[in-house]
Parts: sequence; C-alpha cells; structure tokens
Amino acid sequence: MNQHDGELTPLRTYQEAVDWINGLIPFGIRPGLERIYALMERFGNPHRRLKFIHVAGTNGKGSSCAFLTSVLLESGYSVGTYTSPYITKFTNRFQYNGEDIPEDVLLELSNRLHPVVEELAAAELGSPTMFEVSTALAILYYAEVCYPDVVVWETGLGGRMDVTNIVTPIVSLITNIGYDHMDVLGDTLEKIAGEKAGIIKPGVPVVSCVEQPEAVQVIKETAARNKSTLYLMNEQFCYERGELKEGAQQFLFKGPFRNLEAEISLLGEHQCKNASGALMVLEVLRQYMAFILDDEDVARGLRQTAWAGRLEQVSTEPRIVLDGAHNPEGAEMLARSIPEAFRYNKLILMMGMLSNKHHQGYFKHILPIVDTIILTEPDFRRKMDAEALLGLVEELKETAAKPGLEIIVEPDWKTALEILKQNTKAEDLGVVSGTLYLISDVRAALLHQTDSEKGW
Repeated sequence: MNQHDGELTPLRTYQEAVDWINGLIPFGIRPGLERIYALMERFGNPHRRLKFIHVAGTNGKGSSCAFLTSVLLESGYSVGTYTSPYITKFTNRFQYNGEDIPEDVLLELSNRLHPVVEELAAAELGSPTMFEVSTALAILYYAEVCYPDVVVWETGLGGRMDVTNIVTPIVSLITNIGYDHMDVLGDTLEKIAGEKAGIIKPGVPVVSCVEQPEAVQVIKETAARNKSTLYLMNEQFCYERGELKEGAQQFLFKGPFRNLEAEISLLGEHQCKNASGALMVLEVLRQYMAFILDDEDVARGLRQTAWAGRLEQVSTEPRIVLDGAHNPEGAEMLARSIPEAFRYNKLILMMGMLSNKHHQGYFKHILPIVDTIILTEPDFRRKMDAEALLGLVEELKETAAKPGLEIIVEPDWKTALEILKQNTKAEDLGVVSGTLYLISDVRAALLHQTDSEKGW
C-alpha cells in the first residue's frame, strides 16, 4: 500500500489500476444486478443524477453510439460515451466529449472503488466482475468528475441482466437482434429478443430497428407492458437509400415528425439503418425533451461520424480494410457491403475468431465472395484454433465457397498479416475480419500505434 495525501491508495499507477480491473476477468460474466446495486449504494447512487441513452442490440451498437455522440456534440451538448470492447486502449471505453478518460482520473477512481470491491468480495455476494467495476467507474466519472448533459450508454451483453441496466434512461435504443452469445442469452430469436427488450423501462420511449417478426413481437409486447412508446423501423420510421458516392452514402430518413436528408461516411447499407435508428432517438429528444438539434448540426454530426474497425480502410498499398464482423449477421452485411463499396480483382480475407461463437453461419455468408482465405488466431485466451476453423471451411467448401478457393492456415497473426500483404496485389482488396481482439492488434500494427492495449 502506498501512503498518498494522508490516504491509503493500493494502486499506484494507471497500469496497476487497469491490471487490477482486468484481474477480475476470471470472475467471468455473471448476469445479475445485485453486485452493481450494492456498489452504487455505497457511493450514494450517483447514476440517478445522469441522463442516459441506453443502447442494446446484437450488431450496430457501437456505430449507433458513435452517431449519437457525434450529433449531440455537434449540437453543443456535452456527452459521455461508455462502450465496449475497446479497439486501442482501456481508456477508450470511458469518453467525455470524444476524449478518453485521463489516466490519472482512472487511477483515482479505481482507488476509490478498490476498498469497496474488496469488501464485497469478502461478503456473500462475491467479487464484482471486471465489467461491473468498469461500469461503476464510468458512473463515478460521469456523475462526479465531468457531468455530461447526456451519457450514451452501451450494454455489454444482452440487456435484461446486463450491469448497465441499473440505469433508467431518457430513451432506449435496440439496434437489431441476431444469433450471438447464445450460450448466455438463449438459442432462439424470441429468447434473445426477450433479453435485449429487458432495457425497456416503464414509461421510457424506445426506438428499435429490429426486423424479424418473432423478435418484433417480443419487443412490442414488452413496450406495451411497460406503457413505453415504441418507434419501430418500417412502422413509425424508415429510410430510403440514395446515391453511393466514393466514401459516402446518402439516405432519406422518414420519421413521424418530419423527413431529413442525410449523408454518412460509414460504408454499408446497415450503417444507413444504424444512422436512422440514431436519428429517431434524436427526434424523440428534440420533440419531447426540449433538446435543441438544428438540421445543419445534425447533418454535420452524421457526416463526421467515424467508427474504428468497421469497413475501415487502414492501408492503401496494399489496400486493406478492417471489419469486426464476427457473427452470421455481421458476415452477411460484410459480404453485401464489400462488393458495393470497393472495386477489386481478388478478395483476400484474413480472419480469426473466439471459440464461443456460432461460426458456421459466418462462413456460409462470407465464403462465396472470397478468393483466398487466411485462417489465423487472435492473441487472446479464448481463441479458436486455426485448425478448427479449417475444419469448418473444409465442410462448407463444396457447397458455399467460390470455385478454386485458396486456403492458408497460419496461427500466428503477425505472420498471417505479412502473408495478407504479400498476396494482395495492387488491383486486389485485403480484408481482416473476425473478433475485435484480432482487429485491434492488426489495426495497431498497420497504423503503427505503440500504446495499443485491447480487450473487453
């Protein structure tokens, strides 16, 4: 222990604080809110003083949070943004006005949390998890350090039993629903929809871009039970896609209050959908909560939104694009978006996955457009062996793959990246896809970032 300003501070450096929080990972993902309620109770429930926009969904959460943050900032509001996983550095998860939490503030807040976490760990509730402590730290940061006008608040996993569900937001957003984390959330769309719909709170309006009829039904019933006004894509609002220009796509948002022309630089039709969901949330804030959102600011905020690791071109010679598609729905979007957004001769795909996912569906969507596939492994403890991925590709080769598919297996991701660079000729396109743990490392290597950390 370190004597500091007359107090005992067990953690002396930023790195020690991050190591302590990450050291709680072995406690796993333990759904349930008892520990976060107990933690917040000790600090006087500071989350009750904040305005949250709560965002859940299988894919598109990060992009939707980025659209909301960008537009609100452009409109003159101060914004906290809490997201996961992070692409570059642990501090990315806790942003205020687009800037990471300062390392010294993270250390100070960790030292405030440390004794309380230790105390709970010794009691019958057991130790709070890494994600619970991170969420508590985010709440303390926003409620007691920087006081944003609004916090864009992304769920970690699911919704109903997710730690972030401790808050009562001013509006909720459910981006979409697909097969992911089925080991925790359930094996049918209805069950997964039930978990995501768990963020719907009594009387709080909810926006949803969910489209599968059985999932829509669950969300409608949950909203009705909670007397929450539901704004559903293709019912209360929709979008019409316009021109796709190099580096930008246009769409017309049609909402219950008005129509808006919009342009975004994020690629892929799914980003028009994410931006429309975000616009509907903003329209609710403008119409019912006196938020001042001028059309020019909204348009500029949407256009300026960038999101790392989503159809992001990080190298021109050779051309390499990163995309964190790691489930069947993500792969379907990627397979549709790449040929539309880029011109190329051959497509060379490097990918690596975690072992807890449903990967057959991923390959079914992606193999038809790939000429060469490089199977590798993320530098992460729950990685899936490249040989196991090879087994899946071999199974689908006859039915789903392009004729003449070349398969390369290279477990070491750094060597795999060199192979990708060598195989991607001037007229070709290289794509790195799969778990964000892999995307994070590859992005740091290609952009020569030295302080890259990565993780959940």
